[in-house]
Amino acid sequence: MELAAQRRLKAIQGHFLSSSTNDHSPLQANLTASQFFNGQGYSVVLPEKLQTGKWNVYRYLCFIHLAMNCDRISFSSIISLMGRSVRSPMKLITRFPNHPAIETLHDNFVHAVETFQDYKYLGTRIRLDGTVGGYTWMTYGEVGTAREAIGSGLYHHGIQNGASIGIYFINRPEWLIVDHACAAYSYISVPLYDTLGPDAVEYVVNHAGVQAIFCVPETLNTLLSFLYKMPSVRLIVVVGGDDGHLQALPSISGVKLISYLKLLSEGHSNRQPFIPPKPEDVATICYTSGTTGTPKGVVLTHGNLIASVAGLSLAIKFNPSDIYISYLPLAHIYERSNQIISAYYGVAIGFYQGDNLKLMDDLAALRPTIFCSVPRLYYRIYDGITNAVKTSGVLRERLFRAAYNSKMHAIMSGRNPSPMWDKLVFNKIRAKLGGRVRFLVSGASPLSPEIVDFLRVCFGCPVVEGYGMTETSCVISIMDESDNSSGHVGSPNSACEIKLIDVPEMNYTSEDQPYPRGEICVRGPTIFHGYYKDVVQTREALDDDGWLHTGDIGLWLPGGRLKIIDRKKNIFKLAQGEYIAPEKIENVYTKCRFVSQCFIYGDSFNSCLVAVIAVDPDVLRDWAASEGIKSKGSSSYDLDEVGKEAQLRGFEFAKAVTLVPEPFTLENGLLTPTFKIKRPQAKEYFAKAISDMYAALSTSDPRS
Repeated sequence: MELAAQRRLKAIQGHFLSSSTNDHSPLQANLTASQFFNGQGYSVVLPEKLQTGKWNVYRYLCFIHLAMNCDRISFSSIISLMGRSVRSPMKLITRFPNHPAIETLHDNFVHAVETFQDYKYLGTRIRLDGTVGGYTWMTYGEVGTAREAIGSGLYHHGIQNGASIGIYFINRPEWLIVDHACAAYSYISVPLYDTLGPDAVEYVVNHAGVQAIFCVPETLNTLLSFLYKMPSVRLIVVVGGDDGHLQALPSISGVKLISYLKLLSEGHSNRQPFIPPKPEDVATICYTSGTTGTPKGVVLTHGNLIASVAGLSLAIKFNPSDIYISYLPLAHIYERSNQIISAYYGVAIGFYQGDNLKLMDDLAALRPTIFCSVPRLYYRIYDGITNAVKTSGVLRERLFRAAYNSKMHAIMSGRNPSPMWDKLVFNKIRAKLGGRVRFLVSGASPLSPEIVDFLRVCFGCPVVEGYGMTETSCVISIMDESDNSSGHVGSPNSACEIKLIDVPEMNYTSEDQPYPRGEICVRGPTIFHGYYKDVVQTREALDDDGWLHTGDIGLWLPGGRLKIIDRKKNIFKLAQGEYIAPEKIENVYTKCRFVSQCFIYGDSFNSCLVAVIAVDPDVLRDWAASEGIKSKGSSSYDLDEVGKEAQLRGFEFAKAVTLVPEPFTLENGLLTPTFKIKRPQAKEYFAKAISDMYAALSTSDPRS
């Protein structure tokens, strides 16, 4: 085995170094690989299999950030930095380099409690006499004690390790305490959230065999309405109430209903030793909202999640002095990952009040140093600032433009901008996020380059964009903090490797010039262990070589940075992260009497859908004659009605409609021979109509 590894190292060395240093290498020097290794160094190209000789797998080199001359560093020293394995000469990250003993989420929090015992950890705003004040805090030590009590309480009620525990409420300290308890006692946490809808919650509880559910009074009422349909549930714990206000359940239900405070007390009185999980044990089953059919349960192990955040820790550094605001849904992997790495670094977490409309007030009270969000909010911030500038008067608008252009030019030139502009203009803008944010993070969907540059200038800090999936334990790629470019999602997470595979039906290939293009595939210790109880869909996502096929189309920019450009399947994300299956919505809308054919369009730069509809002229003519009016609104009303009947979710409704008299046909290139809509062609064909609809929506409602 060792000899085989050495042979691979020698082959790789011959590839990277000049051919004169290794004339007898079985591989010739590859200029493309050398370019990435010697250039800006955001990632490096490696062969998937030495036998094929095709260099198409990209990895991040954590110790290379700017220019690097291979002649000045020996390859053996590179290997010692990266580690070695039989499968690959350069080992992917699986643990925190400075704390390799942390193998599970339990280990991670034990490290946090031991290292940051008396540091502030979880904060909520004080409520007195109907008013909201500042933040009050639990320390890492106090949360550690609470998680032990909750885990012991569950065990006291007969919930054995390995059981699934549902968490059914929005972000608050108890969410993380329960999650930490699950890790400490080898339970499997199963997040439940309202956007799935009651039917989906019922499905998830039964599918995962959830035995205990933590909820709040609001979600308790939902649960009780279909409790009789969930035979696996044995215990319901209500957070934010006391037992005196809880209604008694019929004894025949076999379900105990208690308050969180009572469970906490019972756990304190009946302490149980931890039941530490192993890295390969399941930590959580995250159900994705899906686009068609039932939700899919993504099975993630402790090892998956630790590898992901360990790789992330090489790209982004938090500090114990940092303060983070938690308002992104904890049921989603993006926020979950942020919480894991925050605990590792001893960061203080302040929670929002639970109302997005009051988020700005929470930011002013907390004054966070780290702000993670999604493009939709950043677009709102952009709109708010630009609209305020436009209405501030000619002189102030000119001052802003001068300050913006000067600071932007300095940033792009690698110089420090004049502090004068911050004092005159930008400190007031920074104050909107509390005034102390030292970097912004964006995920869930792409952020336009214009907005990235705007945020960098206005908030005077790095804007880091990332790309990930639940199936990859979150981060697939992320920008380097020192990278001032925009329009991409950075280089591979150190815990995974990426390749692009050809999609000939969409004319994307790895040989494309000037940049390789194709479907993004990911492999490494972050990859999920399959969809729970769903072998078929697991096989569709994971191939025999362990590559996860994301369905996203990407290209490699110079320096080995990844740019997302398309979707392989007819599925896309809106700006706030919801997945859309357009064909499902089109099938609903074609039930409307006026609709002959329907094309639904949306993208990750907009928060809503628009529709192009080929009307049935006969029906429309008859309706117009019978009504004796020329109203344009009634057909839209009918669309809303059929949408409601089909129980479309709010974001699945088209917010604007363009009616066209010409049908979609084979002749005009909008249909396939099997009469399916050619989406790329339809997007191009109706480009002006789409642009006009979004322009009208942005004018009528800037939040759209």
